Amino acid sequence: MKIYLIAGEPSGDLLGSRFMRAMRKKIGAEAEFFGVGGDTMEAEGLKSLFDISDLAVMGLTEVIPSIPRVLRRIRETVADIVRVQPDVVVTIDSWSFSSRVHKALRKLKTGIPQAHYVAPQVWAWKKKRARTMYKYVDVLMTLFPYEPKYFTPYKLDTRFVGHPVIESEVITTNGDDFRRKYNIAQDKKIITVLPGSRKNEVAKLLPVFLEAAKELKAVDENLFFVIPTVRTVAENVKKQVQQSGLPILVVETQADRYGAFRASSAAIAASGTVALELAICDIPHIIAYKVSPFSAMLARKFLHIEFVNLSNILLGREIIPELLQERCVPGNIRSYVTELLRHGDLYEKQMGGFAKVREILGQGVQTPSQNACDVILELAARKNKETSCQNKKMG
Repeated sequence: MKIYLIAGEPSGDLLGSRFMRAMRKKIGAEAEFFGVGGDTMEAEGLKSLFDISDLAVMGLTEVIPSIPRVLRRIRETVADIVRVQPDVVVTIDSWSFSSRVHKALRKLKTGIPQAHYVAPQVWAWKKKRARTMYKYVDVLMTLFPYEPKYFTPYKLDTRFVGHPVIESEVITTNGDDFRRKYNIAQDKKIITVLPGSRKNEVAKLLPVFLEAAKELKAVDENLFFVIPTVRTVAENVKKQVQQSGLPILVVETQADRYGAFRASSAAIAASGTVALELAICDIPHIIAYKVSPFSAMLARKFLHIEFVNLSNILLGREIIPELLQERCVPGNIRSYVTELLRHGDLYEKQMGGFAKVREILGQGVQTPSQNACDVILELAARKNKETSCQNKKMG
């Protein structure tokens, strides 16, 4: 069975790698993977068509200069799918890119089953997307239980499969092993700093996070800072850390990333899936984010949500401080992290909220990735049956 996977950024790459492992457990060596992915999917045996850093761009003013390159990547991806002739195409998140691939395939009338994994956030903005997705994909798999209701009224087969973050290796990782590996004393309080996985995120957030680290270190010499990063931005991260003069440990592997999480007393993170990983392993944290002023203006105009952090959205209340745009400054970060380290009211609120988040994200006796595999196998089988019936009629 040939499966074409497309993941446009590191969070989707991680979902894709778990999907690949789960599919191999389901059907063994029959599973053959092609497509676009990052480090973790490549570690599972995928040879990516191109480097996904070409697609990892956020914010309108940041996206515009990248449009010619992204359009070229769309054409290359569609041509490769036509060449491979897979049994099914599964796009993962990154709907702006994925949707254009799906539309092009529909226009070519390839007959290849098409699925999308991770629903576009129509509950936050662009609600009209829900009305037209059925034209381009045969099935949509969602991570959150409240999402299918936005799509099923518009003729789209939508399945809640659960959030793969609950099967993350971070749950079983030992923080003491990380401390021993890097000779970090037990009395040192580790603060994990996560400035994002996109180049423009690192450019905007890391200088602020590094300044906050300086202010925190000035108050408490016993703090030890770790920055887990990914290959696409590692060089930039290391350069900024070196220029800062701070004694910060930069790690690049998934194992070290999770080890840092488990050893941490607190974390400073860009908004995104990483915040859920911190939540499921009870790491107190704040999120901070900023984009260009123009992108921020558009977001305020079109976003229809009270919160941006996924834990806050799931709970319907703020347990994670959201330091966005003008609030994303070193002083605010320092203040909230200091409060978390004191284990006061904010810390207690987060610990209680994290337990509820873990409950919401689960789904059934299988892992979310195994649930997603079942949906894809069912889709492929259904399409094969339809094709077989058509061939018999023609015969």
